[in-house]
Amino acid sequence: MKLPAEALTSHPLASRYRAIREHSGWLVEPLSAEDAGAQSMPDASPAKWHLAHTTWFFETVVLAALDPTYRSAFPGYRTLFNSYYQAVGPQFARPQRGLITRPTLAAVLAYRAFIDERLLRALAGDLPAAVAELMELGLQHEQQHQELLLMDLKHLFACNPLGPVYRESPAPAPASAEPWRWVAQAGGVVPIGTSTGAFAFDNERPQHRHFLGDFALANRLVTHAEFAQFVREGGYRTPALWLSDGWSTLTREGWQHPAYWRDASGEEEFTLGGWRPCVAAAPVCHLSYYEADAYARWAGARLPTEFEWEHAAAAQAPSALAAARWAPVPAAPATGALQQLHGEVWQWTASAYTPYPGFAPLAGIVSEYNGKFMANQMVLRGSCCVTPAGHARPTYRNFFYPHQRWQFSGLRLARDA
Repeated sequence: MKLPAEALTSHPLASRYRAIREHSGWLVEPLSAEDAGAQSMPDASPAKWHLAHTTWFFETVVLAALDPTYRSAFPGYRTLFNSYYQAVGPQFARPQRGLITRPTLAAVLAYRAFIDERLLRALAGDLPAAVAELMELGLQHEQQHQELLLMDLKHLFACNPLGPVYRESPAPAPASAEPWRWVAQAGGVVPIGTSTGAFAFDNERPQHRHFLGDFALANRLVTHAEFAQFVREGGYRTPALWLSDGWSTLTREGWQHPAYWRDASGEEEFTLGGWRPCVAAAPVCHLSYYEADAYARWAGARLPTEFEWEHAAAAQAPSALAAARWAPVPAAPATGALQQLHGEVWQWTASAYTPYPGFAPLAGIVSEYNGKFMANQMVLRGSCCVTPAGHARPTYRNFFYPHQRWQFSGLRLARDA
């Protein structure tokens, strides 16, 4: 879905705005209106809602900041597509987003085009620094929703016994995982987070000092085959390996293996490319925190803290993330450094999602962006195979509840020195 050529402007943010918005359009191109409007569970949202909500953000946060007298041409959308911003007003209940049959998908796309035209006209002139910061936040926010859209779509398609294919992609070449090894990491008092002028979410700030003991990380992620061994050897039947809440969740939900496996054999799994044979050497994916923690205990290791992960990853800038790849792939031959830090699966850490010392939320409406969720969730680090390009960095803090596993999440082992 290309924006019109005449929308080109001279502002540095304009080209990124165009590219990110067009990518969202590309993501939904294979979808029917029925695909885009369905909701498979309360934690997920329809693709149509993601398209509308990200547009709502630019309209409600950015356009309103540019012009305090701005009045929306779509007043009903203020409630319908408000996710959780209490300062804006009431929200339509999240578990019922699949009931939003109107506006239609075509109307939502028209809404996007209308707001795109207004914003790109604004980008033709001078943009106050404070509004430019909100614009950047809106771009990063849309990239977050691009990943969420694919997570939610995978869950939706997995519920269909026909096993729909979202987009075809080549299967990874056959590979065998090299034996993993420990990579020693020196501890000490280390910087965590960021205070630079480069973009970072508020939960990555401020930079502060944190003491680490010496530790070691596995050079690569845990593979599908390694986790399948845990399943075969009774990992899901051994309460001693599990946290109490984890065992209660396993029992209540009837878990016998990770999400999207056909069965406990681990021979076939559902992907965005439909049902496929499992790739033994690829990172295991779609684990809850409880499953990752239980595996680490079974392996005689532990999960890294988020501070250990960031300290170890700080020296390795994220490489360019692969495009149009819908599942993680095996590690390349070992080079001596840590592998698969970015672009395969989000990596669970042992750290609860809490504010950094000196944390301050953003001002205004966006004060609700991250801080209000800092309870009862766990931090994941890295990025995954559906993370948009340019959206990974060592300080990025993702977070989910420990029972959730529809996100592209796996694990890396850690141990004390």
